[in-house]
Amino acid sequence: MIERTDLLIGGRWVAPSAASGTLDVVDPATDRVAGRVPVASADDVDAAVRAAAAAFPDWSRVPMAERVTLVERIRAGVEERREELAGLLTLQMGTPITFARQAQLGVALADLDEIVKAGRDYVAEEVVGGALVVREPAGVVAAITPWNFPLHQIALKVGAALVAGCTVVLKPSELTPLDAYVFAEIVQAAGAPAGVFNLVPGDGPVTGEALVAHPLVDVVTLTGSVRAGARVAELAARTIKKVTLELGGKSAGIVLDDADLASVVPQAVGGCFANAGQICAALTRLLVPGHLLEEVERLAAEAASGWVPGPPSDPATRLGPQASRRQQRIVRDYIATGIAEGARLVAGGAPVDGPGAYVTPTIFSGVRPEMTIAREEIFGPVLSIMSYTTEDEAVAIANDSEYGLSGGVWSTDPARALAVARRLRTGMVSVNGAGLNVAAPFGGYKRSGVGRECGRYGIEEFLETKTVVGA
Repeated sequence: MIERTDLLIGGRWVAPSAASGTLDVVDPATDRVAGRVPVASADDVDAAVRAAAAAFPDWSRVPMAERVTLVERIRAGVEERREELAGLLTLQMGTPITFARQAQLGVALADLDEIVKAGRDYVAEEVVGGALVVREPAGVVAAITPWNFPLHQIALKVGAALVAGCTVVLKPSELTPLDAYVFAEIVQAAGAPAGVFNLVPGDGPVTGEALVAHPLVDVVTLTGSVRAGARVAELAARTIKKVTLELGGKSAGIVLDDADLASVVPQAVGGCFANAGQICAALTRLLVPGHLLEEVERLAAEAASGWVPGPPSDPATRLGPQASRRQQRIVRDYIATGIAEGARLVAGGAPVDGPGAYVTPTIFSGVRPEMTIAREEIFGPVLSIMSYTTEDEAVAIANDSEYGLSGGVWSTDPARALAVARRLRTGMVSVNGAGLNVAAPFGGYKRSGVGRECGRYGIEEFLETKTVVGA
């Protein structure tokens, strides 16, 4: 078992100030306790925030080029410990080891690469109408990261904040804190000055709320559920902090009538089932022309047969467990609700017996817009196939959601696909299966969040704008 006993505060590993308890890290593939970390108390959070505030004046005056160099060294440290980090991700949340190596680690490294590029090119001052406009570091950042892509989100938030000239207090998800400890060691080894980066593991009610509410925190960045985002916004509003929220999604992929179904449908199924469906931007609603529904169902069932739950430590496994037993129960309840509301099973639906938080990958068809599984984020390997008659109807169904994080369009005519993409009220749209571009802004409309991450756009979330006139 991996046991961590200390917190990183002001450049030193220190014991928690009070007996606030510990958090068990459970391997969701075996139900065994695999690690343990302390819960940082409100006093610990106060110490970490004060350390970050004390370090901010000097760090904010370090030239951006030097801050970029620090993030380059952090990136090299992540690369050096890549295999260790991949193993921890698999252990903590059950993501298959091949996916952890290629996707989880791959996107984290790409995040840092793009932040470094953006920092090198960033112009922090300009003259506008005779006034000098300056973009300056915003201050102390509270970074709260999720369990589904933990290292990716740590790299995005911490890398951008450090390049911007901010200091950081990180609270990782209580399900996946172990990779955050390795990242903290990497930041220290890279030469970050004391207090520039601090680590306070813990839960939401104790550690997270104390961090968000702290009066010396200037910016809060959170990736999580809509409920968590609403609570963070409420607490942050009391002291008028800047807030960046990357929340949930119920994204739709629109298959136009000229699409190549043989390639599109397996791609759509894979995008929904990857990482056990625990991807906020996954296209979990597949909208298809009514006259093609039967063919799409057949191809989807065939594609689903290749997604067999297995041990995440096996390099051949594509589908691991859900990240926790709680998440497994949530997904199973949604599957039961879909059946009860009249959706038709095309694949899966049966529970997986035995140890581990496994869920059978499931595909429904005949899903109507008012059904629960068409409206609520499931965060598991569950795909809802919905039919439409006209292109206008498809766009209307796609936009009929309280979320607006992602979307997709498939067509053999790129101009037609782009025209539909422009009509979708989402922060990102993928045309013909294009993957995430971490140089471009990522974030959502509506209840999917506030603000943007990635590259230059992520750095700017941690800057304030000052106008100097008469200079």
